[in-house]
Amino acid sequence: MSAAVELKRISKKFGDFYANKQVSLTVERGTVHAIVGENGAGKSTLMKILYGLYQPDEGEIYINGARASLSSPADAIRLGIGMVHQHFMLVRSLSVLENVILGSEPVRHLQIDFDAARRTLEALSSQFGLHVNPDAPVSSLSVGEEQRVEILKLLYRHAQILILDEPTAVLTPLEVEQLFSTLKSLSAQGKTVLVITHKLDEVLAFSDYVSVMRQGELVQTLPTAQTNKTMLARLMVGKDVLLSLPHVDTPPKDEVLQVQSLTYLDAKGVPHLQSLSFSICAGEIYGIAGVEGNGQSELLKTLWGMIDEGAQVSGTVLLSGISLLGKSPRAIAQLGVSHVPEDRLRYAVVPSYSIAENLIFGRHYEPNFSTRFALRFDALYTFCRDMIQAFDVRSAKGISPDERIENLSGGNQQKVVSARELSRPRLKLLILAQPTRGVDIGAIEFIHRKILDARKQGVAILLISAELDEIISLSDRIGCLYKGQIRYEFSREETLRLRQNPTEFEKKIGEYIT
Repeated sequence: MSAAVELKRISKKFGDFYANKQVSLTVERGTVHAIVGENGAGKSTLMKILYGLYQPDEGEIYINGARASLSSPADAIRLGIGMVHQHFMLVRSLSVLENVILGSEPVRHLQIDFDAARRTLEALSSQFGLHVNPDAPVSSLSVGEEQRVEILKLLYRHAQILILDEPTAVLTPLEVEQLFSTLKSLSAQGKTVLVITHKLDEVLAFSDYVSVMRQGELVQTLPTAQTNKTMLARLMVGKDVLLSLPHVDTPPKDEVLQVQSLTYLDAKGVPHLQSLSFSICAGEIYGIAGVEGNGQSELLKTLWGMIDEGAQVSGTVLLSGISLLGKSPRAIAQLGVSHVPEDRLRYAVVPSYSIAENLIFGRHYEPNFSTRFALRFDALYTFCRDMIQAFDVRSAKGISPDERIENLSGGNQQKVVSARELSRPRLKLLILAQPTRGVDIGAIEFIHRKILDARKQGVAILLISAELDEIISLSDRIGCLYKGQIRYEFSREETLRLRQNPTEFEKKIGEYIT
């Protein structure tokens, strides 16, 4: 095998902060090469340099043995390099076909040759198993289908080196398996794939080589077959990491949340929740396992007072005897409810605002942060610095309370959201939707400890996660959600017993959610 990519002594500084420092990396042609590391370790910066979005302060780049100068993504594309970003770059009002050819339209007789483009797209879809309806508007696609469109865009432009940034962050388990199959197919046909990820189980499942970065430096590159999850975690963090925290069983207390016969019909009358019933006690974590799209979003909207316009909701939702239906998010928060939403960019952060502003988003009226007439900036900045340190928030450009949150990686944005919601005072109910999505393994351990601390303090916790190992390791009881109903509920006794064999537990849960 020969090298498709060689990065030699690459350094990149933002002010006095080294995002990358003397990084040398070789990627063999026709392999799947994973890049892992904590949030802020320099992974995305390094790949953005390879894609021409950033230029290195020093170092050399070689593509297929020839030295390359990448002053823009256009240069990278000409050299056969393509990148699928963590947040997709699609025009949602256009069709799949229009998105794929956008900027590279074939022309015949001074008009776009849609027939030729369609034939090329269908051939690529068949060759690499990336099936998607060419005429479907992107707005109608699932997240997994959108990702296929992004990959097809690169293949349509003859990319030989594909960079994927956190490609499985929002995929269902089935879509993850389909992506793995696609990556193997790409490498088998001579393409070179670089994947930035935090998910070590997936690294071990799909990659040929893995490189570990820490604090801007490349720590080690290994054949994946010669490593394991514990070793990779230690290399990433620089110390041993508890991959699963001890779970101490505690007796149930008074019910805090009661959901009874909850039904949710959207504006078109389509049911998303059907007579859904469950309850959560103080000091208990109730996990909801299920493939995304089975009513989780509608449940969250109902609990947080953000029901879609035209939707019809019936049933009962009580917090310590007080109905939550019809109340605003602020009124619900003032009752002692905190919420980490599933879509941070849509519901949890304002990208153009600073870290400090986002840390009090929805909390600005609390006496700690404001007087009757103005914000208490000293208290705000003290709180912000404490949260940045406690949750290890990092940025490629350094970190300060005034840093705009859009400059942070997705994982670091998630840390900010988690810090804000897990630190709310006088909590009764904590609603967590994908709380560690995109977060590095060291921060996952920290967030899990904070969740268990809240449980210990008597907070009732609803945990919705696509990560079954997260559901299994944290939950006291588990409800399996399928087509808007709890299909089966694992009791405290079953959960405690089955936790000793996580693989068997995952299989049992899988029977009820698919």
